Amino acid sequence: MNVYVECYAGYMGEETPRVIRLGARHVQVVEVVDRWLAPDHRYFKVRGDDDAVYILRHDPLRSAWELTVFEHLRTKKVGPKKAGNGDQRG
Repeated sequence: MNVYVECYAGYMGEETPRVIRLGARHVQVVEVVDRWLAPDHRYFKVRGDDDAVYILRHDPLRSAWELTVFEHLRTKKVGPKKAGNGDQRG
């Protein structure tokens, strides 16, 4: 998914994501959780003001950003129901 990312360029010129635009939706970056380099890309794991975690990939040669992972922290895993809630039939 292509996204538009507004960045802050620090004193060394390295861009740091500040706002993620997903269509008409704007997400403020509240924390850069992690960042790492790959041979052709830079990656940022960020937490947005919507309590979601995003992993963004930046291609500096094309000046292009891509959303590679999205995980909402409020999402609960659904598992099997526990027995013994008073409804025992036999």
